[in-house]
Amino acid sequence: MEHVHLAVEEDDLYSGYNDYNPTFDSEELENDVGFQQAVRTSHGRRPPVSVKYCVCVCSAFDPLGQSRGPAPALEAKNEDTPEEKIKILEKKVNDLIEESCMAQSTGALQVALEKAKEAGRKERALVRQREQSGSADHINLDLTYSVLLNLANQYTNNEMYPEALNSYQIIVKNKMFSNAGRLKVNMANIYFKQKNYPKAIKFYRMALDQITNAHKEMRIKIMQNIGVVFICMGQYTDAITSFEHIMSESPNIKTGFNLILCYYAIGDRERMKKAFQKLISVPLGIDDEDKYIPSNEDTSSNMVIEAIKNDKLHQMERDLKTLAEKYIMTAAKLIAPAIETLFATGFDWFVTAVFFFASKDFNAVETLKAFEKKDSRVKSAAATNLSFLYFLEKDHDQADRYADLAMNADRYNPAALINKGNTVFVKQDFEKAAEFYKEALRNDSSCTEGLYNLGLTYKRLNRLEEALDCFLKLHAILRNSSQVMYQLASLYELLENPEQAIEWLMQVISVTPTDAQALAKLGELHDGEGDKSQAFQYYYESFRYFPSNIHVIEWLGAYYIETQFCEKAIQYFERATLIQPTQVKWQLMVASCYRRSGNSQKALETYKEIHRKFPENVECLRFLVRLCTDMQLKEVQDYATKLKKVEKMKEIREQRIKSGREGSARSRREGRESNSGRSSSSTKGERLSAKMRSLPGSNEPYEASSPKELDASYVDPLGPQMDRPKTGVKKRVEDDDFADEELGDDLLPE
Repeated sequence: MEHVHLAVEEDDLYSGYNDYNPTFDSEELENDVGFQQAVRTSHGRRPPVSVKYCVCVCSAFDPLGQSRGPAPALEAKNEDTPEEKIKILEKKVNDLIEESCMAQSTGALQVALEKAKEAGRKERALVRQREQSGSADHINLDLTYSVLLNLANQYTNNEMYPEALNSYQIIVKNKMFSNAGRLKVNMANIYFKQKNYPKAIKFYRMALDQITNAHKEMRIKIMQNIGVVFICMGQYTDAITSFEHIMSESPNIKTGFNLILCYYAIGDRERMKKAFQKLISVPLGIDDEDKYIPSNEDTSSNMVIEAIKNDKLHQMERDLKTLAEKYIMTAAKLIAPAIETLFATGFDWFVTAVFFFASKDFNAVETLKAFEKKDSRVKSAAATNLSFLYFLEKDHDQADRYADLAMNADRYNPAALINKGNTVFVKQDFEKAAEFYKEALRNDSSCTEGLYNLGLTYKRLNRLEEALDCFLKLHAILRNSSQVMYQLASLYELLENPEQAIEWLMQVISVTPTDAQALAKLGELHDGEGDKSQAFQYYYESFRYFPSNIHVIEWLGAYYIETQFCEKAIQYFERATLIQPTQVKWQLMVASCYRRSGNSQKALETYKEIHRKFPENVECLRFLVRLCTDMQLKEVQDYATKLKKVEKMKEIREQRIKSGREGSARSRREGRESNSGRSSSSTKGERLSAKMRSLPGSNEPYEASSPKELDASYVDPLGPQMDRPKTGVKKRVEDDDFADEELGDDLLPE
């Protein structure tokens, strides 16, 4: 762009009208070479992203008015001169930088990179031309800075991180570029993307040292980045230090949320509460929505409101509110179970905190303001949630109280009615619970929870046909619900229709093939129908998915014993021993399996281990006496002596219990008149009761079930053994037979 200033003659009639003081000409300051050199110092220079260079050609003039002649003619530009070539090349470099930036803004990242590279090549050619022309002192550092910075940015955008770091390093190391140290933020960002967190921390801190306290916002953003990197490294204490400083200097929503996450990670309940209070009190700097509500009086103001309520600025405010709401609600859901022992108590504290800050006119988000307005639906929803949470914590009184509050606020709230029905259900008032569930269904016929709970209630009331009707209706709504199908199978089993029960259970495992409970139930039903092979298949699958079901383990062990594979039964009874280590019967079964499989030595070791754990178990001592006798071991007398002592103690204990019972019965007989037949019958019943109570039970610390119950179920303890063909191994036959014999007096010590 060329500017031509012409002198005028003194006697011009219009002289003076166009005179102006050049001091106030701010528009031409960019083209004032003297001014630009004055402001471009090494301290204050801030290179622009793109720089345009203009050529100003001015006519000579006398500032004191000495020159009176006309302006001389302009000289024609000679584009072949070295200086002119340099200026043209500078303009070309600037144009390439602009084209690169424009390509980046449209998403053409590869084109932007190519333009940046071309600008770099031409800038280096420009430097060589200046050196050749002898004007190296006039090298444009601003242009060099702009080329390198744009190239580094385009490398970063194209995820060519090593090349980008190299370009940034060239700028940072050049001492002639003032304030280049700030670009270490860009380098730290790249190291963060590469997950090189220690280096990212290092460069963020180096950049922080380059920025003075005057640039407060920039320092805050860098400290936020440092805190985030510490979180990624798992150093929550260091992250807390950064975030706490930010919240004290310039609080914002994101930092407040990150601070809560750090406190949650280290499990600090009290500081979580304080951080949440700070979070909801962060000012968003947004005007109240009420200002955008039109009034009926001022028409002109309404036109302005209509014009601005959906402009970009207002949209940005709405986005900020939505983001703040997201962070606050996420934080509340996260810390509610952690800040108190009970989840419901934590949720209650959260609601209280929101009420407090809303009442203090803090700038909370719109969702929190809804609580302040105390709308009936909002209160009903909040009370419903609290009722449900307390119900999950089995605090049924509190659950009932909040259910009543929810119903009072909104009687047509089906969720509140269901919660109320649940609290009545646990008190076993099933008729009343059914009424609440039916009322919820009247208010919302699609309320699946109400229909499911109503079916369960009818099932408890033994109104099986009505329960079946509920679950069939529910199945029509929820076709793939395994819970509904399982309830249908259970109802058909109660209605003595095992074929239908099996069919529904097959549908359950088609939806959830790893449901161990459904597989075990299928095994039980097939076993009841006499199909042992199918029962074994489903029991085995159930054990494979959940190897801790005692009922399944017991059935599989009994199945292998019945099919004469005692060795395979051992692994199941050993598993039961791990699950119930205080139940002696599982360990006795393991020992019996070893004995039946012919491994007498292993059986003896197992019985000895059982005796060590359960020294008062009579069955174990009897087997030890018999095994030691058969194996002609010297320990037989020791075990026989112990057996006699234990049986004597047991007999004394039974006599004491029997005497106590008979004394009580005698007192009752003396205190009331009754016929002899009734008295005799009562005495007989009391004697039977005393005998049952005298058996070893929960009062004996080492035995959870009596030996007689064990023998009745398993008959030593695995049950009678099937006859096998006689072989020459007579010793094994004796081992299999002696278990059913009574202990002879000749085996006891004199």
